[in-house]
Amino acid sequence: MSLPIVAIIGRPNVGKSTLVNRLAGARESIVHDEPGVTRDRTYRRAFWQDREFVVVDTGGLVFDDETEFLPLIREQAMTALSQASAAIFVVDGQQGITGGDQEIASWLRVQKIPVFVAVNKCESETVGAMQTADFWELGIGEPYAISSIHGSGTGELLDELILHLPIMEEVDEPEVRIAIIGRPNVGKSSLLNAFLGENRSIVSPISGTTRDAIDTVITRNGANYRLIDTAGIRRKKNVDYGPEFFGINRAFKAIDRCDVVLLVLNAVDGVTEQDQKLAGRISEEGRACVIVVNKWDAVEKDSYTIYDYQEQLNSRLNFTEWAENIFVSALTGQRVDKILEIVDRAVEQHRRRVSTAVINEVLEESTTWHNPLVTRQGKQGKIYYGTQVSSQPPTIALFVNDPSRFNDNYRRYIENQFRTQLGFAGTPLRLLWRGKKQREGEKIVNRATRVK
Repeated sequence: MSLPIVAIIGRPNVGKSTLVNRLAGARESIVHDEPGVTRDRTYRRAFWQDREFVVVDTGGLVFDDETEFLPLIREQAMTALSQASAAIFVVDGQQGITGGDQEIASWLRVQKIPVFVAVNKCESETVGAMQTADFWELGIGEPYAISSIHGSGTGELLDELILHLPIMEEVDEPEVRIAIIGRPNVGKSSLLNAFLGENRSIVSPISGTTRDAIDTVITRNGANYRLIDTAGIRRKKNVDYGPEFFGINRAFKAIDRCDVVLLVLNAVDGVTEQDQKLAGRISEEGRACVIVVNKWDAVEKDSYTIYDYQEQLNSRLNFTEWAENIFVSALTGQRVDKILEIVDRAVEQHRRRVSTAVINEVLEESTTWHNPLVTRQGKQGKIYYGTQVSSQPPTIALFVNDPSRFNDNYRRYIENQFRTQLGFAGTPLRLLWRGKKQREGEKIVNRATRVK
């Protein structure tokens, strides 16, 4: 990243994610009264005065416990600190100094970057001064009394912090936003790590490891890609209100803000009902899509296996039959490097615009070969002309005499003709069937708007 990085460090449940949300000006990190909610390191942009920087939210540090994810969380926090220009050590002012705080302080004292002690949960100025006094004992420097919830005291902390950040010029370069979506434990975080060649996300056979949507920017062949790893999406009835609930909401928001979705499937499980629902949502949101069949190395194969699997994809994921498929192994790296090539093609088609003349050539040829059926009342649909009205996804308006005279089969026929003759692989294609009454209604609305 071209902006300086500030690592947020501390024990579990001292308010690190709340502080990150305060500094970034958005509720993006998941906040919940449960230790260990944040596990991976997540990056958020922040600014103070005329300076812009990146804050890194990390999991709660515990040095004397080797259970579950704690060793992996420590590794993530240490990686974040190695990239940082400064660190904010968050402690709980209401609880006072703990043995865990002292252990972290001992570790931070040997780091070669400036560290600022933020004594959180000091909602009262009078009480806050008393709460911070004890934290001089940590030997790191002046403790700052703050309230992450209300924002009090954060200004004084940031005034001092930005004096220690290098001035780095940010270059705003275009990028492709890629959301990695799928059920729990299909290998989304392993796929992200395979892209990066490092343990950027915690990988565990325990489902639900990833909870925040994690952004990472990589560059390949001069192009920038923002990879968004997301929480595994289970069926709604199986999700309790809490960290997993918020994580799934972050995953759906990741679909909203991306250009292309990598829908990751588990090759061993095949296409499940939940995979079908996710494919339907991607199509509804109008996002480009690449279907990534992961764990292909774990499938016993013969000369027909890939064809049988391809047939299963086509029949069960009919919502995204336009998406390209690739069979990979994040564990071995098999064909992972080919994914971005397919992403580039999908994004190009997602942003593509076709001239009105070309669209009408396709329509003329299509209707010559296959005219709309005549209704029982002896009336026949007629397409006057078509034009592309937007992209991302490509959207074509077809002006007809009466939309009700075109059944679903004929509408699919026209869409297939556009795809056959113009491409649009990897992206949904929207067709708007506009009749004479609709056009007259739009003219009336437009005239009324001009009068106002």
